[in-house]
Amino acid sequence: MAALRVLQLLPALESGGVEKSTLEIAEALAEHGCASFVASAGGRLVEPLLATGSTHIALDIGRKSPWTLRHIVSLRRLIEQLQPDIVHARSRLPAWIAWWALNGLRGRRPHFITTVHGLNSPGHYSAIMTRGERVICVSDTVREYLQKHYPAIDSSRLITIPRGVDSNAFPFGYVADEGWKQAFFAEFPQLLGGPMMCLPGRGTRLKGHADAIELLARLHAAGCDARLLLLGADEHGRSAYLEELREQARRLGVAEALAISAPRHDIREVMSISRLVLQLSNKPEAFGRTVVEALSLGRPVLGFDHGGVGESLRRYFPQGAVPIEQPSHLAVRAIEMMRFPPKLSPIEAPSKQAMQLATLQLYQTLCCPFLPESGG
Repeated sequence: MAALRVLQLLPALESGGVEKSTLEIAEALAEHGCASFVASAGGRLVEPLLATGSTHIALDIGRKSPWTLRHIVSLRRLIEQLQPDIVHARSRLPAWIAWWALNGLRGRRPHFITTVHGLNSPGHYSAIMTRGERVICVSDTVREYLQKHYPAIDSSRLITIPRGVDSNAFPFGYVADEGWKQAFFAEFPQLLGGPMMCLPGRGTRLKGHADAIELLARLHAAGCDARLLLLGADEHGRSAYLEELREQARRLGVAEALAISAPRHDIREVMSISRLVLQLSNKPEAFGRTVVEALSLGRPVLGFDHGGVGESLRRYFPQGAVPIEQPSHLAVRAIEMMRFPPKLSPIEAPSKQAMQLATLQLYQTLCCPFLPESGG
């Protein structure tokens, strides 16, 4: 593989699927002797990024403010300095900044790639994600969404590369060690004493935290002393939303069975001790990585049957898919799984390594067009 130079662009490096994919590609680039650069506003994942051998450039290109436009010149200068072969945008505003920066570039112009990580509202602002020379779709759901809302797009530019799960990081049957369990339950004693459910996700309404608390209350009403962890919901600037969730739990009488945590690095361990992993986004998501990670561990997942989450559940664990128009069915299905835990088998999901290789091959094909192109 040629020693490519790749610049990835995203708003920040805090948490989430966009950020994780960025780190995974950065890791693969470094492993193949390529130069990996990432521009973002920074965050808690900068240190893991640097550990891959990548370079981070602090550039706040994701803030929705007119002031962000000043970074067009900054990014153009950065591109002139780094001389990347590929500029890979993973979010809408960074993609616009990159588009304008590239259009004013003098001399050698890098290839422009986008990855569509979400089912954004269709329109002019979101359409920038379809302007890449290649547009990576993280699932079939994303590809179909783009073809529906942007029918003029050349389908040959759409490359489906599903997000992959690292089977070494999420091995089937994994069980967290006793030392970790003791430390975890010392931090969250309210989660002891009953079967635990876990909903991983940022502190935003679309993740369905309120539905999860409602489910917890329904389980208690049915005599099931379940516990619930909202993993990753406790984020900076979300205090009013978190208080709203805690008030809901108090009103429903389940406050003592609820814990809300900040984003954590030990999601594998948390999932491994969970009786159920929940994915209750109230809007269709592009992929739903935690669904595949939990099922790879052998933990059952309960989620709404739409978007990428529904796509994964129908493929690997159909009994966990609940129609979103019938949220009351969540409790029925949850009680069944609590009383009669389903026996899962290893799934054959796309791997992280396959995702990395397909992306690097796409980079290589654009820069060395005599090579066959992968994906589809």
